[in-house]
Amino acid sequence: MTKEELIQNIASLKREKNAIILAHYYQEPEIQDIADFVGDSLALAQWATKTAADIIVLCGVHFMGETAKILSPEKRVFIPDQNAGCSLAESCPADQFELFVRAHPDHTVISYVNTTAAVKALTDIVVTSTNAKLIVDSLPKDEKIIFGPDKNLGDYINKLTGRNMLLWDGVCHVHAQFSLDKIMELKRQFPDALLLAHPECPKYLLEIADHVGSTSSILHFATHSDQAQFIVATEAGILHQMQKENPEKEFIPAPPEDSTCACNECFYMKMNNLEKLYLSLKNEKPEILVDEAIRVKAVKPIEKMLEISARYGL
Repeated sequence: MTKEELIQNIASLKREKNAIILAHYYQEPEIQDIADFVGDSLALAQWATKTAADIIVLCGVHFMGETAKILSPEKRVFIPDQNAGCSLAESCPADQFELFVRAHPDHTVISYVNTTAAVKALTDIVVTSTNAKLIVDSLPKDEKIIFGPDKNLGDYINKLTGRNMLLWDGVCHVHAQFSLDKIMELKRQFPDALLLAHPECPKYLLEIADHVGSTSSILHFATHSDQAQFIVATEAGILHQMQKENPEKEFIPAPPEDSTCACNECFYMKMNNLEKLYLSLKNEKPEILVDEAIRVKAVKPIEKMLEISARYGL
């Protein structure tokens, strides 16, 4: 089946089944281009609560599909590839995190959205990179906090807020492997380029960045900046939207340590493709299912996140 035929068949199946396609910024360009909505984790969660579709196909990774299902249990949620996981979520097994939480019973538990439903069920408030600082700032200054699983994001929020949150020792394999030496070489090659970095990056990179923010924040900053060149230190999928919105500007992907790669991509995000998306809609699988007892617990910290975000206009 050709690319054009796949696109036509996907559109036909969407109409037939009252389905919607939500895609993360890190997806392949052809998926972003046919999605009904493209966004970061916060935006995808918000869309999952308000769509009138009967079916959600979440083009991202497994925890994103779980989040949509947790928020919209009456809808059927599919992802194109069941094996599209997340290294950060996998770095925080629910059984080990539960022991960590129980060892600090006087702490409020904040979990990054990049976690399994079971970990969210152990959490008081879920956050994304977009709203993490806002939500931490909303809590009393003397409140004891556990933050997991991304230690780089947690360390960055500690710095911004003056907190001393207890951090789980997890990282995103994509953001943790950017090469400082290669980025410095790019800055020498492009002296006028601004360095934009995701807060999941290591501290040494965030300290030299011109802007630190979520994928949506990075996109917004580049769009509204007077600069013409940017070095982008996050998953390379975001460059597609950046280039679409700013065709006159140049976006240079920051490279990882692996010398064979010019950009840094998430293997899991790239497991999805048009054919898998078509088959997911056609066959209505693989379907995301969440145990109801876990879902009931997990929905509360997500709703708390959405409520605080809405209160402050996010």
